[in-house]
Amino acid sequence: MKAIVDVTLLAEVLITLFVIMDPPGAIPLFLSLTHGLSPRARRRAAWQAVLVAFCVIVVFALFGREILAYLHISLPALKCAGGLLLLLVALELLTGREQEVNATQDVNVALVPLGTPLLAGPGAIVATMVFAERVDETPDFVAVALGVVGVHAVMWATLRYSTVILRLIKESGITLVTRIAGLLLSAIAVQLIADAVRAFIAGEG
Repeated sequence: MKAIVDVTLLAEVLITLFVIMDPPGAIPLFLSLTHGLSPRARRRAAWQAVLVAFCVIVVFALFGREILAYLHISLPALKCAGGLLLLLVALELLTGREQEVNATQDVNVALVPLGTPLLAGPGAIVATMVFAERVDETPDFVAVALGVVGVHAVMWATLRYSTVILRLIKESGITLVTRIAGLLLSAIAVQLIADAVRAFIAGEG
């Protein structure tokens, strides 16, 4: 009897997306961007961000190549755009201006930059598109689908219960985490832009 799911592909999808999306690493950024929100609003932001990331990943898995080809957008351009957007967010975290945005635009914070490009960033999008191209039979489809759903479920649980960390580190801890998160996020943004520039140069060569 043929297997219902390709276990090897499932493990590959789970590990790859987990490493790229990095649920534990998203905790300080989530706490920083949702600082000042009520516990209920923070919980709402958690599932909204994960839902947006899931929808973006699924859309690009199904129609990614067609969307980019239709808009004449290359993968390096997508990386560069994501890097620039993350860099703007990082600067706000480093300068302490994120609270002004969070106080009035909590829904927008959940959608952008939390949902995308922080969770569903260029790396996760490209990886999912590559896995989608390997789907030939039903076991392959089930493996990729379960892998994507599983990683997003872990991401939701991580963000949902990050409030426990918030109660432990208090306000002063949040300020410290915010500055560290801004520094890390700026490094991620610069790396995305640098990778995009290298890809552009290699393409021209």
